[in-house]
Amino acid sequence: MSRDGFRSGAAASLIALIALTLAWELWLAPLRPGGSFLAFKALFLLLPLRGILAGKLYTYQWSSMFILAFFTEGVMRGWADQGLAQRMAWCEVAISTLFFICVLGFARSFKRRV
Repeated sequence: MSRDGFRSGAAASLIALIALTLAWELWLAPLRPGGSFLAFKALFLLLPLRGILAGKLYTYQWSSMFILAFFTEGVMRGWADQGLAQRMAWCEVAISTLFFICVLGFARSFKRRV
């Protein structure tokens, strides 16, 4: 896959994870009726968004570690929750894994050419 493909995949998966987080915690399966404060975790996902969209290597490097917190949350809630919340958690795992793979592919494409 090309550098642009990894860049597009990382951007799309990050935006999808933001949308999933907001929908999950505000409407679809919040911890409390009417939404929960866990929706604020989407704000943390906005931190790398600008750098990911701009293709800044440094952002790709640190966000590869940053996304592991969302992966871990998805795994824990995937095993602990039931019903729709559980399915949303496994979607979070899949999207964060896709983001991680794309970020690593993008960063690695710089190493090969240097």
